[in-house]
Amino acid sequence: MVQLPQVKQEKVETEIGSHFVANYPPFSVWSKDHVPAAIEKLDAGPYPQTPLGLYVHIPFCRKRCRFCYFRVYTDKNGSEVDVYMDALAREVDLYAERAGLAGRQFTFVYFGGGTPSFLSSQQLTRMIERINTRWTWDAAKEVTFECEPGTLKESKLQTIKDIGVTRISLGVEHFDDEILEANGRAHKSPEIFRAYDWIRQIGFPQVNIDLIAGMMGETDAKWSETVEKAVAMKPDSVTIYQMEMPHNTVLSRESKSAGTAPPIADWPTKQRWVDEAFDRFAAEGYVVSSAYTLVKPSDRSGFVYRDALWRGADLIGTGVASFSHFQGVHYQNVDGWDEYVARCQKGELPINRALPITDHQRLIREMVLQLKTGRLNAAYFRDKFGEEITSVFNQAFGSLVNEKFAEIDGDEVRLTRAGLLQVDPLLQRFFENEFRSIRYT
Repeated sequence: MVQLPQVKQEKVETEIGSHFVANYPPFSVWSKDHVPAAIEKLDAGPYPQTPLGLYVHIPFCRKRCRFCYFRVYTDKNGSEVDVYMDALAREVDLYAERAGLAGRQFTFVYFGGGTPSFLSSQQLTRMIERINTRWTWDAAKEVTFECEPGTLKESKLQTIKDIGVTRISLGVEHFDDEILEANGRAHKSPEIFRAYDWIRQIGFPQVNIDLIAGMMGETDAKWSETVEKAVAMKPDSVTIYQMEMPHNTVLSRESKSAGTAPPIADWPTKQRWVDEAFDRFAAEGYVVSSAYTLVKPSDRSGFVYRDALWRGADLIGTGVASFSHFQGVHYQNVDGWDEYVARCQKGELPINRALPITDHQRLIREMVLQLKTGRLNAAYFRDKFGEEITSVFNQAFGSLVNEKFAEIDGDEVRLTRAGLLQVDPLLQRFFENEFRSIRYT
């Protein structure tokens, strides 16, 4: 286990706010004024040279986790779910008609949420049949489907496989039932093992499990036990997040109301727990794939959606509040149920805000996202953008090296383990001045 130096001026306690960097420039600077730029790109083209992905947002959950900041609903009945799924299929229809997508096939598809496995087999089948009248993903290299253990049945998992899913991501988060309950998770540990057995029996090509370090109630002993149980499952990959407290979570609102700090572990403790997990999985032959992921090397352990997105792929995000990136324009759908459904029913793309970005911002975006894998190759950016990143960002890279968060060897930039485990707050060093120290979301 490594000794973990802390980012300068970084608060040790887990304060309220977002650390996780998913895009650039920050979401807080996107606006309605730029929506026409997104429409213009969608109506131009086509752009066959760019990999294309589809994200399908299923915003339903049995319960809202106390740390959840996504757009999800726990109060919708069956008929309301059907209304949403019809709107979602209509939105996909609207994209199929755009010139910028003509003749293009999906490289990857991702069903996220919420809880995609909340849907019944019948609802899932109807949705796919509707989408397949306009688009299929027969050529996709990866189709990922997020699952909550307690929503699964063997028959539903068979349906999920039949629609072409190649990668299951199982939201385990923890194996201790007291911790699961305290943090608002809907499932319990017996459901994890039952669902995992079905997943393996049905034969999905790739299985990932998610864990979260630092959930409310976590202890050294409980975390160690959770890691051991995860190792024993022998997943193809494991994703381990460090618990954070975005502004719009139940835990954050409770903390702000009470005037107290969120009741979860501080950053050094969470980093230590993830470090321990990385070492334990490494002892079983896993390798670190990013700041959050380990994989068991094989021909089925890649992350196509991640690697494509972090290298500038186009992503069409469908569903309420979904995010997209298309030919240098970021945009997001409306985040309200009624407006989303109404606009889809009227035949309008439900885009709410957008931001066209410069070539330099595209470079920063790809650079900071790829840095989350723990390494960069300067030749990639030289060939694609005509820029020498170690010169353009000399001060930022120099500070990482001086603080022992990174090493540079020719064109190769490598984060140390200490840098990898706290990579997200480090990334602002590469942001343009006007985007540093502002609210990210």
